[in-house]
Amino acid sequence: MKWSEIGILTTNEAIEPISHILHEAGASGVVIEDPFELVKEREDQFGEIYQLNPDDYPEEGVIIKAYLPVNSFLGETVDGIKAAVNNLVSYDIDIGKNRVTISEVNEEEWATAWKKYYNPVKISEKFTIVPTWEEYEPVSSDELIIELDPGMAFGTGTHPTTVLCIQALERTVQTGDRIIDVGTGSGVLSIAAAKLGAGRIEALDLDEVAVNVARVNIKLNKVQDLVEVRQSNLLDGVEGESDIVVANILAEVILRFVDDAYRIVKKDGYFITSGIIQQKKESVKEALLNAGFAIEEVISMEDWVAIIAKK
Repeated sequence: MKWSEIGILTTNEAIEPISHILHEAGASGVVIEDPFELVKEREDQFGEIYQLNPDDYPEEGVIIKAYLPVNSFLGETVDGIKAAVNNLVSYDIDIGKNRVTISEVNEEEWATAWKKYYNPVKISEKFTIVPTWEEYEPVSSDELIIELDPGMAFGTGTHPTTVLCIQALERTVQTGDRIIDVGTGSGVLSIAAAKLGAGRIEALDLDEVAVNVARVNIKLNKVQDLVEVRQSNLLDGVEGESDIVVANILAEVILRFVDDAYRIVKKDGYFITSGIIQQKKESVKEALLNAGFAIEEVISMEDWVAIIAKK
């Protein structure tokens, strides 16, 4: 089978929404080429080794790549992607140069090209993300492993917004907690919550494909007895109280259900939000405060922030 590689030159701010657009168009995963990776200073507390080739990265902006099957609908699909990306400006999202390139690759090249970007990564003191095809031996007895296959999910679980959410969950989850994961995507946050000792997790996503993907990953990590995955528009129809609501979604979407989160979170419980760029941090903080939350902690990574708010 022939595959078409679509590359979009854009900005860091647009990575999450464009990745979602590509997924909606039928891509099984994305590759992100960010030149910041070449100069980023990295702590070696987890023993990582980095070897990056500058030729793989653009001189400015970021390139998001995805792979689509070559068929009679390809032109229509690409036109739809372009239109959806252009529409992001109406949400005040900077899409940068927005230069789109298309090239053709064969199935063997596609099947292996993206895997070189994805190796076991220790993202916190407790968690390591491991691709399903890699053999990995934990280096300590208390290390927690999350297995993911980005070929069937939305990403590798190592994007800063996901890492920040997992670190926030490490700070807040108590044994037996009820957790609601809004916009679960690959299910990685629900998996992390289960491995941290939560007693009941509800993983919600409006996208039916995401619901199916999350179920596969949750079963892969053997936490299906703790996690219920279902289709839902944000917190619509959710009843009862929760110890923690966590959402790794765009800031604009978070602002739409802050009051619902306050209604559901127990007294002394937490609302963890991520997917927030630095420029929109204050607007999210203001909405949280207006709803009645107290800002417990703001944690940052690169241009992204996560906010831990307490009721």
